[in-house]
Amino acid sequence: MSKKQPEKFQFENALQRLTDIVETLEKGQLGLEASLTLFEEGTQLTRLCQKALQEAEQKVQILIEKNNSADLEDFSVNHDDPIS
Repeated sequence: MSKKQPEKFQFENALQRLTDIVETLEKGQLGLEASLTLFEEGTQLTRLCQKALQEAEQKVQILIEKNNSADLEDFSVNHDDPIS
């Protein structure tokens, strides 16, 4: 019997699954055990996504430091501004 290879983590897939979990839990139609199971999966996915984002930020900082061509600035999103 061959072991199934774990699926490679993909940030976008994990984020979509998190969205699905939140929507399901917000409906409030699951029992306690099913809700807890989904909540646990959601917290694990959240940790994985946070780790992926931290790693991506570190890579960007390394690339900027290597190129020494750009200064890091705080990024803030203004949802009222139209996207150019």
